[in-house]
Amino acid sequence: MNTQMKDLTAKVANGFMTRREFVSRAAALGVTAAAANSMLAGAAKAEAHGTPVAGGTFRMGISGGESTNTQDPASWASDVPLQIGFFWGEPLVELNPNGTLDGLVAESWEGSADAKSWTFKIREGITFSDGTEVTGDDVLKTMERHSNEESKSGALGIMQGIESMSAEGQTFTVNLAIGNADLPYLMADYHLIIQPGGGFDDPAAAIGTGPYTMTEYEPGVRAVATRRDDYWAGSQEEVAHYDTIELIVLNDATARTAALQSGQVDAINRVEPKIAKLLDRAPNLTVNNIAGRGHYVFIAHVDTAPFDNNDLRLALKYAVNREELVEKILQGYGSIGNDMPINAAYPLFDETIPQRPFDLEKAKIHYEKSGHDGSPIILRTADGAFPGAVDAAALFQQSCQAAGIPLEIKREPNDGYWSEVWNVQPFCCSYWGGRPVQDQMYATAYLSTADWNDTRWKREEFDEMLLEARAELDIAKRKEIYSKMGRMLNEEGGVILPMFNDFVDAVSNEVQGYVGNPNGPQSYWKTFKYTWKAA
Repeated sequence: MNTQMKDLTAKVANGFMTRREFVSRAAALGVTAAAANSMLAGAAKAEAHGTPVAGGTFRMGISGGESTNTQDPASWASDVPLQIGFFWGEPLVELNPNGTLDGLVAESWEGSADAKSWTFKIREGITFSDGTEVTGDDVLKTMERHSNEESKSGALGIMQGIESMSAEGQTFTVNLAIGNADLPYLMADYHLIIQPGGGFDDPAAAIGTGPYTMTEYEPGVRAVATRRDDYWAGSQEEVAHYDTIELIVLNDATARTAALQSGQVDAINRVEPKIAKLLDRAPNLTVNNIAGRGHYVFIAHVDTAPFDNNDLRLALKYAVNREELVEKILQGYGSIGNDMPINAAYPLFDETIPQRPFDLEKAKIHYEKSGHDGSPIILRTADGAFPGAVDAAALFQQSCQAAGIPLEIKREPNDGYWSEVWNVQPFCCSYWGGRPVQDQMYATAYLSTADWNDTRWKREEFDEMLLEARAELDIAKRKEIYSKMGRMLNEEGGVILPMFNDFVDAVSNEVQGYVGNPNGPQSYWKTFKYTWKAA
């Protein structure tokens, strides 16, 4: 059974997909209905031993941690801090593997007919890990903190469209200047962890409504958490099965893989595609990959020379050999990109936007037209930027040289990359996990006022179209607006997006109940919450 079919059967076994949906998805993969049902029956037998088991320790080897990390949700920008954050904290809602929303701190939500007003009902009796009860006012203050430009929150962009907010008892209400049917999805953003008093007094206190409480924390090195007996979502037999969770920061891919193979950890993220197939043959572990919205990028600040010249940006875009990068860097675990952050995983994707080809002649023409003086164009990279980032930069350099573009690579240390290079230096390697809807992706990274606008893309026309799309309830018209935005980024943006990556994780075969989630790695950073170890 291939990886995709294994993932589908696991979703059925864990209640995330119906049998009918399974047969339909299997058919899309070329599997007959008879074979699909037979496969599902076999998987059901294999899952007979799969009743959740409470107890034990779950150890994770995770890349994407630095000594500068904090537990303030506003600052989270890489896998380790937000993975740790989900140990102890939760937003109002979360994205499940089917792409729909489940309630966390909020048990229900309802919008007005024009989608301008949304009311969230907060669960009764839910408490923070310090024992205090969660109220609508805690939610309100949390949102106010992330709406405050001084907080430098990564969620600032998606909060821009909010006109007013209020709380009364166990309800929280959001009023928008322009209607937005996607507003509940925005509340799933991992920065918007609900904290006592909004986190104003001590944003890094690690007090939230999550299933675990922190007992040890050494930034960039290690974190340990123990299960809360009073977790609101149920007993240990129902969810959050482990007694203890340990996260070890392993930025080096070789060390991370060796730790899993030797049994020092039970799960790892960012399996290098070049070894994924070989690693999957090991008898004691399984490699899981799932396609989604994640993308690996070269980002240029459009307000900084020489990248303020669109001909230079186009020269770089035409000089990227996308097929080569997907083949050699992703080893097939992904697909080519088109210099915009949206792919077919988004429901309103426009498949008619022309794919930019690898064209050295056009790269030469645009480079000459740019009038660049021939000085080195420095691209900064690091192993931790994304799996294979250093090799990807080298391949990019080779194709640029063939077009006469003087690209120079500067390798940076992993520690400090996300605080001192990304969103600071004018040209570097990076990655995005994507967002559930186009509005959120654009609002987070391309809205003029977004704190995480890492290409310095600031276009009044683009901002106006984003707001227009939010208010447009006609799906066809909304898709047309998003298409114009995508074409604008493709032609003028500072994002050079050669490939969309699969999320590739690996887990020990002792770990049961794993279900891939296309919204992010490690089951959208929830492997610790929904898996257990075989008795």
